[in-house]
Amino acid sequence: MRELAIIEAPSVLGLRPSWVQELPTALLDAGLPAGLDAIRAGRVEPPVYDPTRDADTQVLNPHGIVDYSARLADAVGDVLDAGRFPVVLGGDCSILLGNLLALRRRGQHPRLLFLDGHTDFYQPSAEPYGEAASMDLALATGRGPRLLADLEGRGPLVRDEDVVALGFRDTDESEQAGMQPLPPGLHTLDLDGVRASGAATAARRAVDRLTAGTRTAGTRTGGTGTATGTGNGAGFWVHLDVDVLDDAIMPAVDYRLPGGLSWEELETVLRTALGDPGAVGLDVTIFNPRLDPAGTIAGRLAECLRRGLSARTERRPGEGDDLDPA
Repeated sequence: MRELAIIEAPSVLGLRPSWVQELPTALLDAGLPAGLDAIRAGRVEPPVYDPTRDADTQVLNPHGIVDYSARLADAVGDVLDAGRFPVVLGGDCSILLGNLLALRRRGQHPRLLFLDGHTDFYQPSAEPYGEAASMDLALATGRGPRLLADLEGRGPLVRDEDVVALGFRDTDESEQAGMQPLPPGLHTLDLDGVRASGAATAARRAVDRLTAGTRTAGTRTGGTGTATGTGNGAGFWVHLDVDVLDDAIMPAVDYRLPGGLSWEELETVLRTALGDPGAVGLDVTIFNPRLDPAGTIAGRLAECLRRGLSARTERRPGEGDDLDPA
């Protein structure tokens, strides 16, 4: 059975119509599935975008996000039920809610590796535009308007202690904007922390924390891996906002910050995380192809993702790739 299943989730309900909805097409056209033995598992279209900030929640498109999260959870759930590994191509970061909802519907308390240049922990009163893409981690941990923070009565979708946020660099900016503080139980390793220990060590520590005390007797089979997950059957989801990358190499995002991970560092983190049998899914968000008219960044991003995802297959890193890894 082919393990990887690609779901297109081109929603910008949590952002604004900024063309990040073209991310799935751009990465597929750039050859993301090449050599991965992946199947296409469909596309979940978002409802009509409403540019008016909701008076009750102070969030853009809250009801649309609720509807979309449920339908995306259906699609992700179908992939999981088929024994495959979902690769969800967004869209903005609010798609994280639907992905985690799929796991919560299965009676699981998922864990989360949150790779993002921002911590996305804003509350509506501090988010100037009402964009849920700046609130997704807060909403996922049960903070914010109940409509969004308690989807289907299953919130929080992930517990504070089951999150590792890695690679962010927005501490000064978020403090100045009045973002609510990160809770003490939520594990963090900012960009400086990643650099201090090295990407490989930082990623290994993050994965070990997410899987600590949760291993079962499951073992890797056929080189593709079987998710051992947590004691209640859950594993960890990997959320990737591409603005975790250095702004010098990933300018095709809407909210830019100096610094960030190199391609090699991100590949190392992804290979470590996705190669672990506890990993149960991946989403990719925020890349804006309209800011990459030549398509060169899309090509490099697709290559990085292929090499990270190849850790879940029999293929060894670099096999079949003739691109320069630099």
